[in-house]
Amino acid sequence: MTTPPPQPAPQAYAQQSAPNWQGAPGTSYTSPIPVTRTHLGHALASEWTKIKSVRSTLWTLGIFLFLVLGGGLFVSAQTEDLTYQDLPFTFPAFIGLLLGQICLITLGVLVTSSEYGTGMIRTTFTASPQRYRVFAAKILVFFAVAFVVSAGSILLVGLLTSSMHSGPEAADLSWGGTVLKGGLYVSLLGVLGLAVGSMLRHSAGAITAMLGIVLLPSILPVFLMISRSTRTLGEKMQEYNAINALAKIFGADDRSTGGSQVWLLVGVTAAAVVGAFALLERRDV
Repeated sequence: MTTPPPQPAPQAYAQQSAPNWQGAPGTSYTSPIPVTRTHLGHALASEWTKIKSVRSTLWTLGIFLFLVLGGGLFVSAQTEDLTYQDLPFTFPAFIGLLLGQICLITLGVLVTSSEYGTGMIRTTFTASPQRYRVFAAKILVFFAVAFVVSAGSILLVGLLTSSMHSGPEAADLSWGGTVLKGGLYVSLLGVLGLAVGSMLRHSAGAITAMLGIVLLPSILPVFLMISRSTRTLGEKMQEYNAINALAKIFGADDRSTGGSQVWLLVGVTAAAVVGAFALLERRDV
């Protein structure tokens, strides 16, 4: 049995085949490209690029503006100066928000669920393994966009209505609070939809669930208040549902300004966001 001749070392073989070959200096390699430690700002920039690049954002926000501004101006044109003795000038925006809130809820769901549907969430988490950072950036970017658009549209309706009905019969009530609380309320509904979309990971299912959360509390009180045992529950549900909450915020109820309704939504949204964060770390993509 003959012993095979010894093979040359890889470096020696490379030097024989390529005389100009040069081995890597030392035992480690340092990239000439500067490596920057990632932070939340990078995730925010990434999510901003995503939300402004997809067509769903333009469609949902465009329809939202059409409903709030168009509906508000239509209602304002049908009213008189006397109408605003007891109502703020932003009240016409309430009519548009009744339907416009569905647009923000839908957009909030799509911000997360669409990535799971297309599989792009794998690329996102590969580029940024810190899942909590990605999800936090989604919430911050979406809330900022939703609040600016909603509060800005309510403000514009208020300014246009005040210019149309600034006669002596109008009381010129303070309406700055309705801009902030109205924009905050519908934006929180969108964040709630974002959290539900992250937990369910299915666009149609999450949108259906959010429609149930918004619409059922407005319908069930009619049946709950038939029985004495469920009357109290029905009255509370009627007081805190989304439609009545917006009505209180925009001055349709003299007994309340909608503060407790906003705080309730803050608590529900915070609980949903915490649940979404917990499931995000426990489940695979």
